[in-house]
Amino acid sequence: MRPAAANEARRPPQFGAEEWEARVALAAMYRIFAHLGWTELIYNHITLRLPGPERHFLINPFGLHYSEVTASNLVRIDLAGNVIGSSAWPVNPAGFTLHAAIHAGIPGAHCVMHTHTTAGMAVACSRAGLSMSNFYSAQLHDMVAYHDFEGITVHADEAPWLLASLGDRPLLILRNHGLLAWGDTLARAFSILWLLNRACEIQLASTSMGPVIEIPEEIQARCTRDSLQFNPDFGAGEDVLAALTRAIDRIDPSYRS
Repeated sequence: MRPAAANEARRPPQFGAEEWEARVALAAMYRIFAHLGWTELIYNHITLRLPGPERHFLINPFGLHYSEVTASNLVRIDLAGNVIGSSAWPVNPAGFTLHAAIHAGIPGAHCVMHTHTTAGMAVACSRAGLSMSNFYSAQLHDMVAYHDFEGITVHADEAPWLLASLGDRPLLILRNHGLLAWGDTLARAFSILWLLNRACEIQLASTSMGPVIEIPEEIQARCTRDSLQFNPDFGAGEDVLAALTRAIDRIDPSYRS
């Protein structure tokens, strides 16, 4: 059975076809994050905006590890964090506050991802920020913004300052905190976050050995233009996401339930 047909066959009656497709895709992404080690116990979030005028989005149930997230237990909420429908699990206020600000403030923010990886947090705590000195950071020319730490993100009044810091850039280094990415598709959000996290990993290793070689800005700009991560002729991240989803299906396809 083809994946789309298999997904439809498992769809509970309370979910429409479009919502169920989004749920399966987002649940797969949570399992991919778990596979990559991009987890923080039961914390942090990937959110996906649902189609329709209601401005609802899906978020992980608070209390479950990413490896336990499934299509049916994802929680549908509005921009105020109210659960739409029913859920056996609550949502984390720090999750919907940060993510709702971006979903509400940026029309193209279909997906928002936030991580606390060791490499990402190390760069976020560095006064110099991201070093444009490696193959991966060179593909992110003029794509990274910074936001100063204002405490745990549970206060809605931080939203205007967060959006002002982000501007029109798809990546945000939350100083002293972690990494954030948004995209108009799940695949593009993942692709740019993967690049940023990989750049942070290389930076963590390379700077431990002494001074690094900074890449000239004109070469950074060319690398970003040439990057396959953003090229629709090479999937714009969709092919990578499909490959990782197949890997998760071989390990544990229970996320589809």
